[in-house]
Amino acid sequence: MRNILLGLVALTLATLVVFALWPQIDLEAAQVFYGERGFIGHDPFERAIRAFFNITPFVVLAVFTGAYAMRRAGIAVAYAPTGRQLIFLIATMAIGPGLIVNLGLKDNTHRPRPSQTAEFGGKFEFRPWYRFDGECRRNCSFVSGEGSEAFWMVAPASLVPPPGRPLAIAGALLFGVLASLLRMAFGGHYLSDVILAALVMLIIVQGARMLLFSARDVS
Repeated sequence: MRNILLGLVALTLATLVVFALWPQIDLEAAQVFYGERGFIGHDPFERAIRAFFNITPFVVLAVFTGAYAMRRAGIAVAYAPTGRQLIFLIATMAIGPGLIVNLGLKDNTHRPRPSQTAEFGGKFEFRPWYRFDGECRRNCSFVSGEGSEAFWMVAPASLVPPPGRPLAIAGALLFGVLASLLRMAFGGHYLSDVILAALVMLIIVQGARMLLFSARDVS
């Protein structure tokens, strides 16, 4: 478990260096999703897809919480998390997307979103991830809040018993990738925003697993 955590930290540091040295990668990746009508997200169907990815992690957390409450109340349920598992799920959601991403980074890094920058029809200047002097005031681009919420799905997936755990984690990672690509297609985030949101979330999940569970609990 420790090696996985160290690997994630090293990958995060490498990602920060790459996007600092070559910030044009962000612009080139965003250009892939920018067409004659600009970015997508204009019609109800596209907004509904975004809502699905945005709401699903909270629905999953609510289901786990409800199952725990039902079992505590003496109601028979097929599966319910333990108290420690529920703390793990709530804490990772609160610390990752809540405290670090939305309260810590998005309101203080001032990075304009792709749709706000001059290269894509906006009025603000592009800023690489390390420049905190952008013209966005709050709820800015760095890092992706919805991306971090989507990659939180790795937390409940990691509680699946071992035979099905690899498949569950693979599905959670795919969910996070698709949600992140959608945010880029909407012009809401750059590639570095979604990659770093994913890595931050995976570090938090892995760190919480090490703190809350023994090796026997997570084997």
